[in-house]
Amino acid sequence: MGKRTLQRRRGRGGMQFRAPERGKIAPAKYPDFLRSETRWGMITRIVNERGRSAPLAQITFDDGRVAYLPAVNGLYQGHKIEMGPEADPRQGNILPLEKIPEGMSVCNIERRFGDGGKFVRASGSSATLFSKTATGAVIKFPSGRTATMDIRCRATIGEIAGGGRIEKPFLRAGAKYHAMRAKGKAYPRVRGVAMISVYHPHGGGRHQHPGKPTSVSRLAPPGRKVGIIAPRKTGRKRITRKVGMG
Repeated sequence: MGKRTLQRRRGRGGMQFRAPERGKIAPAKYPDFLRSETRWGMITRIVNERGRSAPLAQITFDDGRVAYLPAVNGLYQGHKIEMGPEADPRQGNILPLEKIPEGMSVCNIERRFGDGGKFVRASGSSATLFSKTATGAVIKFPSGRTATMDIRCRATIGEIAGGGRIEKPFLRAGAKYHAMRAKGKAYPRVRGVAMISVYHPHGGGRHQHPGKPTSVSRLAPPGRKVGIIAPRKTGRKRITRKVGMG
């Protein structure tokens, strides 16, 4: 009969497959100040959170509110930042897109005003404010894609700290395992054809081969739903040429 596949066990959502909740500090998002308010804050600490690639800056604002935001290059403990439409467009300050000059590097961009920041939050990443119109701001993301955002959305000027983090190799499988474990990701990933038949439908046989089509239906039962799920197309693209008559 076989055993449940790893994908099936992970899909159940058991505790052994979830990202750990311990070691988390606080949600990293902008405080919910009014759109017309301009506040200043002091960076009291630079901390690291489990499973997060970039360091967090603990900011104490002038009204006593404490917020955690992804740290930007150049910030330090005791650094003063400003947040609001009247803030200066300099490193680390938080402004709406309509108040940021074109061509500046920005990060931690809101998708909708008030959501606290959704885009460009990974270590070493930054986007570019390409241009502005009366209704939106064109942002060029690190992937090269562009999108038009609401000019009321807030963003931080600068680049997220921690750039070059992935340039250092892990060197040991254990270090890689714990890094992936903090994010709740599967590591190591074993090929199905390398398993025996009781663990995976592609396993078993005298040599490593699936033994059956690797494309399965969206409605396949849980024990069989492995490989390429409901693909629109597989294999190489074949180009057919039309030959003219006469």
